[in-house]
Amino acid sequence: MPRSVNHVASKARRKKILKAAKGYFGRRKNVWTVAKNAVERGMAYAYRDRKQKKREYRKIWIQRINAGARLNGLSYSQLMGSLKAANITLNRKVLADLAMNHPEAFTAIVTKVK
Repeated sequence: MPRSVNHVASKARRKKILKAAKGYFGRRKNVWTVAKNAVERGMAYAYRDRKQKKREYRKIWIQRINAGARLNGLSYSQLMGSLKAANITLNRKVLADLAMNHPEAFTAIVTKVK
């Protein structure tokens, strides 16, 4: 009895990886083993960086809030503590947007919690 190989599935698997490697340089785009390693590494980086992107944005928001708070005579930690004590529940994303694009509204919030 001849050996049965599911060539349809294995070819589809290779085709999927090579399609994902489109745009890579050199043998990374068309040699199966090299492309497979490159795509797997890329997917690992993508997974990791989806988490890191959230951290980066939070760091940026904190820096912007701190800059706005210091213009109004407070530090970041003093401002956040005062907001919590005053039961003002604005998240860092909104506060950073106000500090950057609407400084008069941000100043109004700061003066309310001072």
